[in-house]
Amino acid sequence: MNKKWVISLGGSRIIDGGEVDWRFLSEFERIVNKHRGQKFVVVTGGGSIARKYISALRKLGESRKKQSLAGIAVTRLHAGLLMRLFGKKANHALPKSMEKVKNLLRKNQIVFCGALRWKDKNTSDGTAADLAGYLKCPFINITNVRGVYTANPKTHKNARFIKRISWKKFNEMTSKIKFKAGQHFVLDQSAAREIMEKRVPTYIVGSLGDVEKIIEGKKFRGSLVYG
Repeated sequence: MNKKWVISLGGSRIIDGGEVDWRFLSEFERIVNKHRGQKFVVVTGGGSIARKYISALRKLGESRKKQSLAGIAVTRLHAGLLMRLFGKKANHALPKSMEKVKNLLRKNQIVFCGALRWKDKNTSDGTAADLAGYLKCPFINITNVRGVYTANPKTHKNARFIKRISWKKFNEMTSKIKFKAGQHFVLDQSAAREIMEKRVPTYIVGSLGDVEKIIEGKKFRGSLVYG
């Protein structure tokens, strides 16, 4: 059984309908408390709040880098929220490098971070994938859909769910999507390329119940990117 996990927690799961989803976060804390023998790194996304800032800067003609930096600030704000929520079991300083994340994980059960640094054409999912490759552990992406689909299931009724897909085919799928700051897809191009190159087992799910099943090695409802 794996003892270490990197989790990408989408901002849409932290903020739901403009409000902090405290029920979701409370359930997430319960799962972490239940699995005290496990270590977790959680990279928080910016969600709709980040996209609003990014959209405003885009309309004002600001550069893509400035748009991305605004999104990064929101991911770190969300990380700070969860650090305070989880208290003593979590880190108290916000890491901004993979080395710092690794050091903090030695003395904390769970380490929260947002985007570590600006990198062109990257999102918090890309940061999480980088960390999973660096720490040599599986990667779980918690999003607001069941898993990987042939198209966005919220706008395409005929979208087909994909239970399992190879790293190569998944990379090909994401490569067809034009990048923009604050993009909204289950994983970005940078993350897809990273998990392929580092051969990182990647789970994409929409519920905490499935996260718990993955940690416990049970059958889950979601997608696996592997092989």
